[in-house]
Order: sequence, then structure tokens, then C-alpha cells
Amino acid sequence: MPAGMAVQVQSDYKVQLDVFEGPLDLLLYLIKRDELDIHNIPISSITAQYMEYLSLMKMLDLNIAGEFLVMAATLMMIKSRLLLPDDQLEEMDDEDEGDPRWDLVRQLVEYKKFKDAAQHLEDLEMRQEEIFRSGSEEIVIEEDGRAVEDVSLFDLIAAFNEALKRARPEVLGEIIEDHYTVADKIELVLSRVQKGEDVRFTDLFPAQAYRTEIVCTFLALLELIRLRQVDVRQSVVFGEIWVIGIAGTAPALTGGAIAMAEAGI
Repeated sequence: MPAGMAVQVQSDYKVQLDVFEGPLDLLLYLIKRDELDIHNIPISSITAQYMEYLSLMKMLDLNIAGEFLVMAATLMMIKSRLLLPDDQLEEMDDEDEGDPRWDLVRQLVEYKKFKDAAQHLEDLEMRQEEIFRSGSEEIVIEEDGRAVEDVSLFDLIAAFNEALKRARPEVLGEIIEDHYTVADKIELVLSRVQKGEDVRFTDLFPAQAYRTEIVCTFLALLELIRLRQVDVRQSVVFGEIWVIGIAGTAPALTGGAIAMAEAGI
């Protein structure tokens, strides 16, 4: 994206979205997505992917915690050590603890244990809520044919990156007449979900859209998620992302309310 466009997008709208998931979450996400062995991480490729995600998060001006930058430095250090000649690497291994990846692997394994335990407890709680007391009125739950999976910020960024790759090429010096704003895209997304239909994430981005329009649309979606105006779901892990309107909330952000949200009120 040309520098002028990036400045224009940021000056138009600022999405105050905190990244609650940390660098270990991102690494585990990449490892799971690519079906990698957590005990034998390909540092070169995982570092490249991590830095790509970090670059996208910076471009979106998300509130990135310092731990992401520390992990980036750690990955680069490990990568550089693995590139050393064998004799120098052996000398460093004698001084340290062997494979420079081991400390990171230990952190990831321990963190994954805690995450799995937390997920297990959450699943038990959900199952408990589904148990009805004997004699209670039967509740019929309509299914739409799709299972429900949570969508993480990293899933959204991955889908956003794919949309950027399909963006219309921008010619140097080309004047783009259309001016896109996040506020306009908020109204557009709301108008789509208010019709009562689930919307595919990819359908929010027109074919041959400029990068500026894609960025504005994605920022609008993040803002609507933050304000709990829409929800996002997947039918399977790493599958198609669906945008779903939350009943009774969408009208609250139309008209003047958008201007208030835009001003951070």
C-alpha cells in the first residue's frame, strides 16, 4: 500500500483493539495450522510466517504487546544460531543446553498444556449447561448444518492476508478517485448482516478491490467485533469464516452512533 494511502486510512479511523492472545498463541496457531512437530520446529519457515503476521498487525496499527517483539527477537536469534557452522554451534551448545530451540519448545509445550486444560474445563462447563433437569420443558435448538468453531484474531489476519493477495495491482502514480472510509464500511457490513443471512468473510471483499478498500473493510469488521455488533464463526478449524449479525444489536451503530464510535466516544 502506498504510504499516502496508509496515512489516509489511519487518519480516518482508529480501531482500538487490544491483542489479548500472545506470541505463544501465534506460534501454536502456526504449528497447528501447518501440522508441524512441536518438538522439531522448522525455525526458518516459522520465523518468516511469524514476522509476516507481525507486519500485518503493525500495518493495521493494532495494540501489540511488547512480548510479540521479544519473541520476534528470540526467533531471529535462534535462526541465526542454527545458521552457524557446525563447529561453532557445537561450542555454543556446550556452553548452553544443546539445541537452541529447546527453551522455546519447553515454553510451547507447557503453555499448550495449560491451554488444553482450560479448553477441557470450558467444554465440561458447556456440556453441563446442556443437561436439562428431569421434568423440565424440552428446548429445541435449531441447527443450521454447520458446526461452530471459535475464530481467533490470527484466523482473521490470515484471511485478511489472503484478501490482500487478491487485491487489484496499484500502478505507481495512479490516481484513485474512490475514497474509502471505515465508517462507510461499517454501514456496509451491518447492512449485509441485518438481512438475517450469514456472510462469508471473502464476500466482504469485492473482486479486484484496491488494498485501501480491503484494509478499511477489515478494520470495520474488527471494530464491529469489538463492539459486539457481529460475531465470526468457522464450520471447521482453519475453514471458511462466516460473519454473523448479533440479534438486536446491529441497529445501535447506524447513523450518528457511527460518528461517535469513530471519535472514540
